[in-house]
This record gives sequence, structure tokens and C-alpha cells, in this order.
Amino acid sequence: MEEAEETKAELEHQLREGIQPVLMPTDAELEDTKRKIGYQEGVYHCAIAGDAGSGKSSLANVLRGLRNGQAGAAATGITETTLKVARLPDPNPQRPFVWYDIPGPGTLKVQDWLYFHKQGLYVFDAIVVLIDNRVTTTDIAILRNARRFEIPCYIVRSKADVHVRNIMRERGYESDDEEYAVEDREKLEEQARDFFVRETRQNVQQNLRNVGLPPQRVYIVSNSKMLSAMKGNAPLADSKKAKKFIDEYDFLLGVLRDADGKRGSGAAASGPSRSA
Repeated sequence: MEEAEETKAELEHQLREGIQPVLMPTDAELEDTKRKIGYQEGVYHCAIAGDAGSGKSSLANVLRGLRNGQAGAAATGITETTLKVARLPDPNPQRPFVWYDIPGPGTLKVQDWLYFHKQGLYVFDAIVVLIDNRVTTTDIAILRNARRFEIPCYIVRSKADVHVRNIMRERGYESDDEEYAVEDREKLEEQARDFFVRETRQNVQQNLRNVGLPPQRVYIVSNSKMLSAMKGNAPLADSKKAKKFIDEYDFLLGVLRDADGKRGSGAAASGPSRSA
């Protein structure tokens, strides 16, 4: 009883001081969480976490080679459509993956430092932290806790094509403007893409530095390009079309290689390939 009171007092002190407590799951919690998510030996379990509306369901679909609305695809929407963890097996038997669409913290009304523990993220083999316009305190909590549990984390900035188009519009481009020559449009698109990539990388690294986390690559992707890569339609690196790809190919291949290294599944051999 005395020990419990001391533990409670210490937690209250940490909260007053702004220190986020480190929550470690018990053996019973580990087994219960594995049961809830349908954990299977020999399968790579990857969680996709992020704020409501960041595009988690769409990304989960693309990573399984599916378009939104296609049979077997996860439901998508402007607002959060996932209210509980959704288990999404890869339909390709050569890729022994199960992807998990994790509810955004805003829909659960849970504090950021509790989110990792409450969602049972400690049992996953890898975590994708999907960011949109900013890195949130929940994103930071996931990254910090994943390091404690030695779980690989991928920071992914989604909707790259949407952001690039928005930058182009801010610079005066309108898609129905007939005065724009094809060459001018391509040049403006390239400049907008370079600006978006540079700003995103700088902002993410600054956010990591601000909270004492080490530098980490941020993968900048668009779903349409990533779906092309998943289906083996990514263009050759030196082709004109390749300029419109950013990190889609590197992200997919990196995840597959990490999974292969951990599970020895041969997943990398069934990964994306470049075409002419």
C-alpha cells in the first residue's frame, strides 16, 4: 500500500513538472494486446498512426496495392473514419504484412503521452508516423516511445501532390489558364516541388531538434505515385517521369527490406520495381 502511494505521488510530481511518465506494459497487457490485434508469428505487423484526417486509411490502401473505394479497401473520409484499430492484411500472399489503421488521438480524447500505451503500439514490428501540415505532440510521443521499445519508425509526409499544387496556385498558376505553356507549367511544378521538399525536411528536423530527438529522414510521398510504385510502374531513375516521384520508391523499398531483415520473409523480393 505504501509503495503504491509512493508511485502515485511520483507520477503526480512528474505531471506537475511536465515530465511524461514512461509506461511499460505488463506481460498480461502484452499478451492481451497481441490477441486484440491478431498478432501472428512470421508476419510483419505495421501500424499507421497520425492525426485525424491525415490520410491514414488512404495510405493503408496504397500500401496494400489498393485504390480508395476498391473491394477490400479501408473506408476513407475527410474526417476521422477509424474509431478503433483496423486490421488490414496485405492481399498479396508474397508480402506477409498486416497493416493497422490506428485511430487519431483527437477521436479518442487521450493525452499524447498516453496514446502510445493506450493503442498498444508497443507490440508492433514497425510504426509509420503520418504527418500532414505539422508535427504534433502525439507524433513526438510516438517517436520517443518507439525509440524506448526499439521499434522502427518511419516519418511520412503525405499528400505531396496536393501540397505542390497549392504552392503552384499561390504563385499564380491556374490549371485552366491557357496562357501557360507546357514548359512553363513543368518548370513551375518543379520549383514548387523543390520548395515543398526543402521546407518539409527543414521543418521536421527542427521539430526533432526542439524536443531532443536525433535527426531522422522524412519520406515525402503522394498516394498516386506510391500506388504506381507498388504495381511496378515507377519510372526509371533517369527518365522524365521520375522527377515527379519524391520518396515513394525509397519508402516502400525501405519498409520491405526492414521487414525482410526482421522476419526473413523474402518480402523485399516482391517489392516495387522501376519500369521504363
